[in-house]
Amino acid sequence: MSVESLPLLKRRLARIERRHKPASVSPRHAPTGHDGLDRALGGGLLRGRVHELQVADPGEAGSGAGFAGVLAQRLGGELLWLREEAAERGMGRLHAAGLVEIGFDPAHLILGVLPDPAAVLRCAADAIRCPALGAVVIELWGDPRPLDLTATRRLALAAEGSGVTALLLRVAGHEAPSAAQTRIAIAPAPSIALPANAPGHPAWRIELLRQRGRPDGGAWRVEWDRANGTLREQEHDGETISGAVVPLSADRSAGALNTG
Repeated sequence: MSVESLPLLKRRLARIERRHKPASVSPRHAPTGHDGLDRALGGGLLRGRVHELQVADPGEAGSGAGFAGVLAQRLGGELLWLREEAAERGMGRLHAAGLVEIGFDPAHLILGVLPDPAAVLRCAADAIRCPALGAVVIELWGDPRPLDLTATRRLALAAEGSGVTALLLRVAGHEAPSAAQTRIAIAPAPSIALPANAPGHPAWRIELLRQRGRPDGGAWRVEWDRANGTLREQEHDGETISGAVVPLSADRSAGALNTG
């Protein structure tokens, strides 16, 4: 469902929360499936925290969105994706086909398009407190003034209180002080061609730049194994490489993501 006003978004979240049935306690970590990354993270992505995903090149924003979608899929539950109107107009809309390609059900996505970064952050801080959500993606471009250490602390406190995981997707921004649990750099990698030269699996180069309470460091080339719903190491030495990547954004001629 695409929502372009804050009151509508709040009503949508309220309906989800009314339907929400508390489940048994979720595992503390959500494993990605990639052994090296999961070991570095202490068992997987820590739930109820803010994780910063950095994409340096604005032309690679779709690939970064794809990786955020993969993590959201591993976290499970309802996903709220918040972005600015400027990103929606200038870089294209999210679309369902990319999510389906990585195994995510668009029926579990709410897309909130808000006027500016301040509105995105205000909405995120409120939405993260809704325990019916599995994850909230907060997509911000450049270095918006409202995104400071205080803002990330506010997000972190909300996430810790509710257990909802926030994925702060930063496109073409610079590193800055943050209360995020991790900071991961993301760039697209060529996929390995499948038999008959069919396009390969979505692939990324990722680097763990920082982590609270655990050692930093670690770089991997990973791909999405849709059949098993996990990340895995990409075996690329000596293989034929194709240029296929699976974007999660489309140009303005593409239809808007609408999940009902």
